[in-house]
Amino acid sequence: MTATLTPDPEAIRPELDGDAAPAPPGARRVRGSGATSLRLGVAMVWLSVIVLLPLAAIAWQAAGGGWQAFWLAVTSHAAVESFRVTLVISSAVTVLNLVFGLVIAWVLVRDDFVGKRLVDAIIDLPFALPTIVTSLVMLALYGKSSPVHIHLQHTPRGVAMALAFVTLPYVVRAVQPVLLALDREVEEAAAALGATGPKVFTSIVLPSLLPALLSGAGMSFSRAIGEFGSVVTIGGAVPGKTEVSSQWIRALIENDDRTGACAISIVLLSICFLVLFILRVAGGRRAKREEKAA
Repeated sequence: MTATLTPDPEAIRPELDGDAAPAPPGARRVRGSGATSLRLGVAMVWLSVIVLLPLAAIAWQAAGGGWQAFWLAVTSHAAVESFRVTLVISSAVTVLNLVFGLVIAWVLVRDDFVGKRLVDAIIDLPFALPTIVTSLVMLALYGKSSPVHIHLQHTPRGVAMALAFVTLPYVVRAVQPVLLALDREVEEAAAALGATGPKVFTSIVLPSLLPALLSGAGMSFSRAIGEFGSVVTIGGAVPGKTEVSSQWIRALIENDDRTGACAISIVLLSICFLVLFILRVAGGRRAKREEKAA
């Protein structure tokens, strides 16, 4: 009895396809590389139009009067005082945001209570509320006619209160997702082995939250030193007391000193960039150490 052999369709398919040869191994990678280059090009063009070109224009105008004019603008008594007020209040607000932002994030993640979703939504309110409205609210609440009898108008504490209102969400939203992703079993195991609550927090939870805390603090600080609208009415721009650098920039523009205003802006931009760069480098090194340890 003769066995009938049935040809394998997969074996004869290349012959039936004729000229349809398999694609070279690198063809798909080339197409992907081209798409990546296109996306990168579009992103860089948009970034240049929105960010880099305005920054270049400010730098160009700041350098218009020469290095001596730039130096005189940023070292004048009024400018130095505005830098001091801005940095001191912004640093204090950032420290407060670190503490209370962590507490609020912890409550929203680890605790259950009535109105939790409402509180979570209120955290984002400063992102949507115009900052000038914040200043008016602060003035109505803590001004001369304060209904709670707390008078903070034209005081550093009033400026700090306004800055804390608009910058607190940065810390909360930076910490909250990291806290959600933490493995609770590790904390429970440490507690079962006899570790106290504070010991578990400082040894296990806090190290995991530290990169997020630093990132939120950097964003909070950068926003605070450039804030203008929320401190306009509550601060009053008292020189050496409540006049922050953004208000001094407005005063220079009103006096038609655009070169000086751009020079002050360059200093603020440099401080923000330096803070964010240091935090990014520190976060990158910590991530590499964690990868090596794993």
